[in-house]
Amino acid sequence: MTSDRSDPTQGKSIAVIGGGSIGVAFAIVFARARHRVRLNEPDAARRSSVAGILHAQLGDLEAYDLLDEPASSIVGRITLVASLSEAVAEAAYVQECAPERLDLKRTLFAELDRLAPRQAALASASSAITASTFAADLPGRGRMLVVHPGNPPFLLPVAEVVPAPFTSEAVIASTRALLTGAGLTPVLVRKEVEGFVFNRLQGALLREAYCLVRENVVSVEDVDRIVRDGLGLRWSVIGPFETVDLNTLGGIASHAEIMGPAYQRMGMERGQNDPWTPELIERVAAQRRALLPLDRWAERVAWRDRRLMSLVRHRKAELEV
Repeated sequence: MTSDRSDPTQGKSIAVIGGGSIGVAFAIVFARARHRVRLNEPDAARRSSVAGILHAQLGDLEAYDLLDEPASSIVGRITLVASLSEAVAEAAYVQECAPERLDLKRTLFAELDRLAPRQAALASASSAITASTFAADLPGRGRMLVVHPGNPPFLLPVAEVVPAPFTSEAVIASTRALLTGAGLTPVLVRKEVEGFVFNRLQGALLREAYCLVRENVVSVEDVDRIVRDGLGLRWSVIGPFETVDLNTLGGIASHAEIMGPAYQRMGMERGQNDPWTPELIERVAAQRRALLPLDRWAERVAWRDRRLMSLVRHRKAELEV
């Protein structure tokens, strides 16, 4: 790794705080987008191992033809630093990736607010902790928000952008633009809720999986098999709303009429009574029909099947190697 001045004509100066797996991955994302990255890791032992991790991960990306330039060029934009002040001194954007502890984030964001340039957005990669809980009392709270990535973000591009009520609209807009330019897919979460959307969806599936194993309905291995070879394979092409929309002739409104009562009974088994009301079904169906008119339903079903065929062919080829 060279000085962060090795590529002065391109990109912004980005600070990544924390040299754990998410911090290293974010450093790759931003450096791959030709930004200059200062990666802060205060622990000397961890800092000494980061260079090897960067080279290994970028080497794998290069081997799979997922880089548009040599891995060495990307590594050359990343500078490891021990000092927080050095990391953020020239930053246009700060991505915090410290451990998931509220006390730590409160202390860290107070320091970032003091040290970072006033125009820099300050984002946390928190998995569940909202910005309101760690930044509400800080002078620069208007530039603070959560950017929660898929893990690792250089392979799972979705990034939840979760502002607090006090986050500046300009900061939200500039953060979304920066993420998009770095090859990520920012999704604006309109209201702060613990766990945001990614982990609430993941958690709902995990809660039921644990229940089914507890009740000896199925094994751990077979839960993973059902998701890997069924739900997950399909969800890698389309999401849950589009899945049921395309699975039912007449679309998602027909699916809700047919399956809604059964899903309500399943939820009530777990003490959850969240019926799909007519108003909610109408709202969801309207959004689906705006995305896909029913006269294009069969066309989209055929598209889905061809995408799945491509994935199945790829899996078959991998297994035959």
